[in-house]
Amino acid sequence: MSASKSSLSALTLGAIGVVYGDIGTSVLYAMKEVFGSGHVPFTPENVYGILSIFFWTLTVIVSIKYVVLVLRADNHGEGGLVAMLALASQSVKDKPKLRRILLLVGIFGTCLFYGDGVITPAISVLGAVEGLEVVSPTFKKFVIPLTLVILLALFMVQKRGTASMGRFFGPIMVVWFIVIAGLGIVNIAADPHILVAISPHYALGFMWNNPGTTFIILGAVVLCVTGGEALYADMGHFGKKPIRVAWFLVAMPALTLNYFGQGALLLHTPSAVKNPFFMMAPDWALIPLVALAAMAAVIASQALISGAFSVTKQVIQLGYLPRLQIHHTSVKDTGQIYLPFVNWGLFALIVVAVVMFKSSSNLAAAYGIAVCTDMLITTILTFYVIRYHWKYPLVLCIAATGFFFVVDFAFWASNLLKLFDGGWFPLLIGGAIFMLMLTWKDGRRLLNEKLRADAIDLPSFLEAVFVSPPARVEGTAVFLTAEVGTVPNALLHNLKHNKVLHQNNLFVTVRNHEVPWIGLNKRLEIDSLGHDCWQVVLHYGFKNDPDVPKALEQIKGRGCEMQTMTTSYFLSRDTVVPTLGTGMAQWREKLFAQMHHNASGAADFLNLPNNAVVELGSKIEI
Repeated sequence: MSASKSSLSALTLGAIGVVYGDIGTSVLYAMKEVFGSGHVPFTPENVYGILSIFFWTLTVIVSIKYVVLVLRADNHGEGGLVAMLALASQSVKDKPKLRRILLLVGIFGTCLFYGDGVITPAISVLGAVEGLEVVSPTFKKFVIPLTLVILLALFMVQKRGTASMGRFFGPIMVVWFIVIAGLGIVNIAADPHILVAISPHYALGFMWNNPGTTFIILGAVVLCVTGGEALYADMGHFGKKPIRVAWFLVAMPALTLNYFGQGALLLHTPSAVKNPFFMMAPDWALIPLVALAAMAAVIASQALISGAFSVTKQVIQLGYLPRLQIHHTSVKDTGQIYLPFVNWGLFALIVVAVVMFKSSSNLAAAYGIAVCTDMLITTILTFYVIRYHWKYPLVLCIAATGFFFVVDFAFWASNLLKLFDGGWFPLLIGGAIFMLMLTWKDGRRLLNEKLRADAIDLPSFLEAVFVSPPARVEGTAVFLTAEVGTVPNALLHNLKHNKVLHQNNLFVTVRNHEVPWIGLNKRLEIDSLGHDCWQVVLHYGFKNDPDVPKALEQIKGRGCEMQTMTTSYFLSRDTVVPTLGTGMAQWREKLFAQMHHNASGAADFLNLPNNAVVELGSKIEI
């Protein structure tokens, strides 16, 4: 979506709804976790110091690092860790060892996104529903069941797509930011002097006088910036300017006012620490505030769920996951997709998180470590982009990213203290997915090596075949093959069993590249092999939707005329057989074979017409 198609105000409204849902709901639990930890005594100096740390954390990490620096590192207009990874790996493609390391680091960061995708909905919705406990302690027993019901409803409507819900996201989040800013202003009015905590003097003073405590509480302070990665990830949807306008005019002022309002409340009512956000509100407003908070939490969760769908599709295109069933939920926006397996897998893990941790405070212990690791990886990848892609001087690159690396590392190291209190949970999820991705990537490499070793040269094979040609039948045969210039198994089986060749034969290879988009003008390459046979290569970016029939329409007028009604698509359906040998460990080979078996059919993934597909199977040992 570009600014030329939609006004800046409409895009800004959309950015408020989608981009800032996560960071906008952090006011529900961030301050509570810092002062509720017991590490920070209630003194005016400490309240001022913590508020100053909050403000400057938002300023340094979100405003300067993400909004000013990282948003500049777009990959053909796209953002997010996958886009950054592709950009960084392309920048060092002449350094294969470094490139491989960066790919592994970036893919691990992508895997941690799924851990974040589990914790965010759980902590956001739990934090909102826990407001009922402020209304009356008798509601406590309903918090977990109500949270699970809200989450179940959210995941059940995913198959309908986000378009119908999306138009309400922006207005609801605008109301949310107005309300949290209003609550902050009301409480600040009771003690306007609290605003002096904006001065970095108070943050530096607190850190100087309490270095040990500062290090410990950074793990809770980071909760106020947990939606920072969404700024970058959603750049392709809204553009840089709307995201920047929404942050500086709406999100940051509202967050700052609310945190300072919570600080003013805590100065006068220390007992409010059990839930400072909801205790800022008058009693009559509690129920409506809980309802609004629940809606904001659902919107924050939606952004992570939609992000998980998009990231999964991109990772599949990059070759790190098997094909999965993908449903397009919009005829206009190709980015709106639904993956049933990812949807219900996320929901199952979120239920486990809610039932196991039971409260937002316990979940806060699990939250942060995945986010901080991703922030650290983003900083590292940014260095390689600005050094090797933008060609900036080394000293400037170190200065630009070194400061952020130190800040990110401090937050990351502090979060390691929470490892055994719950931080292991998102790391376990990310680690398991990382293992699956590496197994799939290595398995595909072994499979392709085996296919190449047994491959027959296509031009030579065709010359031999046409010495004594088989019968030719009308129509076009499209043979899908992984390697250019090799004979597909489907052709061998077709000649062996049917003993015929079609009038036109296309040998099509689909190639995915480490760029988000490849335009139609660069989609297709075609070379004649003689005897009405052609070698075709189709190119796609990791955000393109593969559509072989549509791409092949471009060959008309190039010597090969296809008719949709007389075209058949031939695919090889390989069965992988694990064997003892020099490949992967036996358990990984068995896992790969199972993943390969359960992968969604290539016909659906490549958008082939079901009534024109012929699959011919074969067994391959790895």
